[in-house]
Amino acid sequence: MINVQAIKVIYKFEMLRAWHTLMQTIASPVISTSLYFVVFGAAIGSRIEEIDGVSYGVFIVPGLVMLSLLTQSIANASFGIYFPKFTGTIYEIMSAPISFFEIVVGYVGAAASKSFILGIIILITANLFVDLEIAHPFVMMLFLVLTCISFSLFGFIIGLWATNFEKLQLIPMLIVTPLVFLGGSFYSVSMLPPVWQTVTLFNPVLYLISGFRWSFFEVADVSVGVSLAMVSLFLVACLVLVWWMFKTGYRLRQ
Repeated sequence: MINVQAIKVIYKFEMLRAWHTLMQTIASPVISTSLYFVVFGAAIGSRIEEIDGVSYGVFIVPGLVMLSLLTQSIANASFGIYFPKFTGTIYEIMSAPISFFEIVVGYVGAAASKSFILGIIILITANLFVDLEIAHPFVMMLFLVLTCISFSLFGFIIGLWATNFEKLQLIPMLIVTPLVFLGGSFYSVSMLPPVWQTVTLFNPVLYLISGFRWSFFEVADVSVGVSLAMVSLFLVACLVLVWWMFKTGYRLRQ
């Protein structure tokens, strides 16, 4: 049977930690996103009329939400599991009568919840700057949830892999953030030369942003079905990798 009580304890602890670091967890990403709206939406948006029939200030909203979701999901989950490794309390957790599944659900569930709340707050904040309408709310929520869970899992993997605080920041800063900016966050891929359009198709973040943007404006760089398939594939790959890491004790056994 699943130890629901163990999941609740881990989940509540992680959520309470977020409450004690509210400025870093919620306020800082919201302020950063607001600055993006001011710079890109007002300054640059005034020079760009429309993209695919959507005003530029509105067009960048899904990309900005995804930028915050990806970075915060990874940060919350990676730090959440790395800190117990750093202090040594991870061995107390692993010696307790709970399975790796319950540990993952507790930590990843909390990280995904924090990211989901942040995404909703950013969407509310966006309405202060632009008139935002969502054509397909259910699809939007589906992408929001899948993104939070899959990238929280990815962050959990990074937290298990990292051996110091520098490595904890290495992949998010050098790989994930550039992929987000090059994945159509602030522009349509159709605006690129044909060669670069083809190259961009190998960027996995493109499918997240494209599908999420379609739920707002019914405008996408790739099919929404393909986007959902790619997100689901990434989620499954992360689950398999986490299972392997716990099964083999990778970076968990000293």
